[in-house]
Amino acid sequence: MEIMVNPVPEEKRKAKPVDEAALGFGKIFSDHMFTMRYHQGKGWYDPLLGPFGPLPLEPTAQCLHYGQEIFEGMKAYRGDDGSIYLFRPYENAKRMNVSARRMCMAEIDESFFVEAVKELVLIDRGWIPKSKGASMYIRPAMIATEAALGVHPSAEFLFFIIAGPVGAYYPEGFNPTKIYVSEEYVRSAPGGTGACKAGGNYAASLYAMRLANEMGYTQVLWLDAVERRFVEEVGTSNIFFLIGDELVTPPLAGTILPGVMRNSILKLAVSWNMKIVERRIDINEVTRAIRDGILKEVFASGTAAVVSPVGHIYYKGTEYVINGGKTGPLAEKLYNEILSIQYGQAIDPFGWRMKIA
Repeated sequence: MEIMVNPVPEEKRKAKPVDEAALGFGKIFSDHMFTMRYHQGKGWYDPLLGPFGPLPLEPTAQCLHYGQEIFEGMKAYRGDDGSIYLFRPYENAKRMNVSARRMCMAEIDESFFVEAVKELVLIDRGWIPKSKGASMYIRPAMIATEAALGVHPSAEFLFFIIAGPVGAYYPEGFNPTKIYVSEEYVRSAPGGTGACKAGGNYAASLYAMRLANEMGYTQVLWLDAVERRFVEEVGTSNIFFLIGDELVTPPLAGTILPGVMRNSILKLAVSWNMKIVERRIDINEVTRAIRDGILKEVFASGTAAVVSPVGHIYYKGTEYVINGGKTGPLAEKLYNEILSIQYGQAIDPFGWRMKIA
């Protein structure tokens, strides 16, 4: 399919932010967006790169009533020489199709997905920040648009991509965050949709996150739904523990999101000859390791924050301090190495970086 382009006239384009240090996250969007529609029996049609703006949607659209919606999170980076890069975009395309299959939605050709992302980034390349640590966040999403009530898989979908400049995801930046272990609420259960990047998973997490925020904690550390003792994820990210000389992270068992950054960290750690263990880890093992002084670091990973060190964990009325509440050397090394690859400042031995301009 050929992507039709309807560019915004120069005189109607929005003013770009001047202070990149004040970008925040997810509040500013570029001039254009990509849209494409799907109808059962017809397939995908009308791929369009046009002005950013409201979506036409019937009040009976199934996404509004039954939550048939999925999305991805990606970034574009500007190198020191002005080159523009994407980071492992085909992994996002693959994961979106995994989510689509689970949610009874239409799959998208992976190469076309990446091409649509590239075209949006290139037409709005002037919105990509110049400072390291800032980037263009890209949000591909798909919603069910069939105008009908009654629970059944939609026959119509809208795929769209929006983008905008962002700074740090957390207010703390790359400083350690404080996380709250939820004992009462869970994010996902075996057989559910925890491994999908579906909007409903995030909606279900909001109440526990609000409770954590009210207690002064940035994010929620989720436990498993069955025994309420095995660590799964933290907020919207995967979680890692450096216990002794082993880097431990929960396994991909269908209840947690298979993060692109999680996979990248594991590959980097292996290349550094670290001991990697993917296994279930009991929250009581975590607190015991803190008391015994063998838990050296805890950090989360995700596209938005890259690596986010954890300085405090609250569980059962006790706040545990990790590494004196400071960022650990491994988290810092991973963060710097991944950013250097993303911005074209380091050798990319894995072929993760895609130069598009």
